[in-house]
Amino acid sequence: MALCKDFLNGIVSLVISVVITVALAGDDDSYTLTDVTLSVAISAFLSGFFTSYFAE
Repeated sequence: MALCKDFLNGIVSLVISVVITVALAGDDDSYTLTDVTLSVAISAFLSGFFTSYFAE
């Protein structure tokens, strides 16, 4: 059950971070929105998951 909670925390972190990134993205041509969104999604999920995992 604890792993499910850790996974859920990772998903919540992912959703919040991706929504904020997409909402605040500018029109700069150095990176595409897809590249930035993917990197933020991976980082946010791992951050939320491992923070929850090691906090217990």
